[in-house]
Amino acid sequence: MHDLIAITPLGGHEPRRDHHHGQDLIEVTDVALASVAARLGQEAAGAALVAEVTGAEAPAPGRASSSAFWMGPDQWMVEAPFATQEDLAREIAGKASGVASVTEQTDAWCRFDLKGDRLGDVLERVCNADVRRFTGGEAIRTAIEHLGCFLVVRAPGHFSVIGPRSSAGSLHHALLTGMHSAL
Repeated sequence: MHDLIAITPLGGHEPRRDHHHGQDLIEVTDVALASVAARLGQEAAGAALVAEVTGAEAPAPGRASSSAFWMGPDQWMVEAPFATQEDLAREIAGKASGVASVTEQTDAWCRFDLKGDRLGDVLERVCNADVRRFTGGEAIRTAIEHLGCFLVVRAPGHFSVIGPRSSAGSLHHALLTGMHSAL
């Protein structure tokens, strides 16, 4: 029998938290992820599926809700607490009935939350998103340290950066360096 021990994307046993001049960078590990892509001709039904499983309208292009964000045309990433919905993709796929393709994404991505009142100063150093105009509820695809990432604005002063788990160390370094450079 194997004794497997879960580790975070940064290789720790607990999520990492960094604090610098009133700004926080937090490794988030308690969220399950599943992608939902509507099949051809089933776009409205795919959006309805996302609405059903999240309890809110499927996010429009460039938008996010509290439990999903837009990834591309007729594609969404659904988020849920890992503790209660570890099998999120399977749950959604069971309701998809051929209208959407659902894929488990939890271990493919890492998430870092940035919290503070000077995040515009930080993020303008690491990506090309015009974050100063965001007010909450936005979701865009951008590049950070040559990595394709999603930037989700949870609220003013609270951003999530979701990037490839295999590059979690590089992404964390870029975000932390941006904090040190800006503040």
